[in-house]
Amino acid sequence: MKLTPEQRIQLHGFNNLTKSLSFNMYDICYTRTREEREAYIAYIDEQYNSDRLTKILSTVSDIIGAHVLNVAKQDYVPQGASVTLLVSEGPVDDEPTESFEESPGPLPESVVMHLNTSHITVHTYPEYHPDEGISTFRADIDVSTCGEISPLKALNYLIHSFDTDIMTLDYRVRGFTRDIKGHKLFIDHDINSIQNYIPKEEASLYDMIDVNIYQENVFHTKCKLKQFDLNNYLFGYTKDKLSPREQEKITSRLKTEMDEIFYGKNIRS
Repeated sequence: MKLTPEQRIQLHGFNNLTKSLSFNMYDICYTRTREEREAYIAYIDEQYNSDRLTKILSTVSDIIGAHVLNVAKQDYVPQGASVTLLVSEGPVDDEPTESFEESPGPLPESVVMHLNTSHITVHTYPEYHPDEGISTFRADIDVSTCGEISPLKALNYLIHSFDTDIMTLDYRVRGFTRDIKGHKLFIDHDINSIQNYIPKEEASLYDMIDVNIYQENVFHTKCKLKQFDLNNYLFGYTKDKLSPREQEKITSRLKTEMDEIFYGKNIRS
């Protein structure tokens, strides 16, 4: 629904609110030997190297209508990568549209949003357990905007860009702006949950928990895949190569790893 001029907040000067989205994703794999672990980490490093991450962040910038001013990227040794984009306002429609609607954002075909000077960053963290055959890959993405729109409009695309077992999402609005009468506004759009920005078909795949502090404009959502297929967590072979007992043991380790990440605490002694 397009907002009428009467429905839009009339501001005095520039919108100084800062809206920040932190998107953390985890991919988990069982690597039973050192060779499998090294092959998995090499695969992850290739899949999510700085060049591909730059393309992902550039598409995020396009979705929210930004112009890339500068790109800094780095691949690390032995593994991992970082990319930072400094962005500014890009070409937009004359009138803001449904920027404040609680709905999933567009995929790359649709670019209609407004953005003022801001930044987009990503850092990756491949790692492994010292002796239990578990390897994990984490990517941290931060989208910080100043102006009228929320970076949550890029969340739909980000979810589609990574193979994700677990996601932790944080959204916060900082600072204040003023309306034409001089009254401070500490938020300029309605929001009750980050979940409203995740498409229904994607949301149905995850168990979700919200931890929100409405009075502080702080929103937090944790997501964990509901369905578990062991074949999706083995690297280079399938579960039919394992005995039933091995399958049970590996499944238990993987599920414990996922629960520990999801709940943010160690379950094993």
